[in-house]
Amino acid sequence: MTNFLLDRPMEMWWSTRRSQGLLVATLLPFLILGPLITAVGLEEPARSPWFVVPLAMAIGALQLRHSFAAARGVLPRGWPMTLLALGLLVYVPMFWYQWDWGSTQCMFIASVAMLLRGRVMKVLIIASIIGTYLAAVISESVEKGPISLDFYFIAYWGVILVSGAACLYGTSQLVRAVDALFATRADMAEMTVGSERLRVSRDLHDLLGQSLSAVSLKGDLAILLLQSDPPAAEAEIHSLTEVARDALRDIRHVVHGEHPVTLRNETQGATALLVAASIDAHIDVELQDLIPEVDELFGWAMREGITNILRHSQAANCVIKASRRERAALLEMVNDGARSTNDAGTGITGLTERAQLLSGHVTAGPLEDGRYRLAVEIPEAFV
Repeated sequence: MTNFLLDRPMEMWWSTRRSQGLLVATLLPFLILGPLITAVGLEEPARSPWFVVPLAMAIGALQLRHSFAAARGVLPRGWPMTLLALGLLVYVPMFWYQWDWGSTQCMFIASVAMLLRGRVMKVLIIASIIGTYLAAVISESVEKGPISLDFYFIAYWGVILVSGAACLYGTSQLVRAVDALFATRADMAEMTVGSERLRVSRDLHDLLGQSLSAVSLKGDLAILLLQSDPPAAEAEIHSLTEVARDALRDIRHVVHGEHPVTLRNETQGATALLVAASIDAHIDVELQDLIPEVDELFGWAMREGITNILRHSQAANCVIKASRRERAALLEMVNDGARSTNDAGTGITGLTERAQLLSGHVTAGPLEDGRYRLAVEIPEAFV
């Protein structure tokens, strides 16, 4: 969450309007170059800015239409006609303006790369570059010279046209990539928020299930002892308030992602609750030196299992074992008195999700003899 919040100024700076402005700013030098070369210092009426500027603006408008669509990853409506119109505006004036107008071809080449694919695109781009030189030679606007001069002319215009077209095309793809990046980051932020909500919901369920069961158990016990043994009832009430305080503290820790759950602590708490519920418990936990993630998982499993025993069964006996066997760490809880409708529901689902993060699995369900079994197994490689 922190990274997304720290990067918000950048996200606020970037917008669709600014991305379109970047496309316009990239196009302007190329849009100005052709008319400037054509019109400045020339006296023919046909080369007057009154003729050149409208042509250039029409070319720029068509190219921007293609760039805006390419930045969104779509084809503009009627693109074959707009591409044809752009080609006519670029090449027909070359009969009058000759090679001075040739720099406008980079906008046509860029549009071809944005709209077409495959062999047709390659042929049109190569033909555009070669056509520039041929037009200049045919119009005799370039003085005849040695082969090296002709080669220099070809290389010069080839580099200008290819570089200009690549710049326009690359900018549209850059804008598209940045827009996709910010959209992805927004989706990731929403997923992070959803994941955090799921974590809090799951932890609160697993945490409060046992705490509320303990409160209910101790409250019922205090009521039973109130007449026959008031001191014992008072002790249970004090114990109940301690459980409530612990639950409140744990809720604060859960909200901040700081709730410490360990197998050892949960085993101690489970022993006390089972004794208070008059359940004969046989607890044998031999696991030591677990990595924190597995230790926490088994702690949550212990808490969920005890909650299910107290809420979903009329158990008189319970066996809890934790040990290593067959290249795996196993926590197993078996109790009698299971009800036919015994279903841990959301708690088992959350526990399964935790186990899957460590390539483990959870088994929960009734046995043939009427008992209920909850087992969590984690591969040794993760232990």
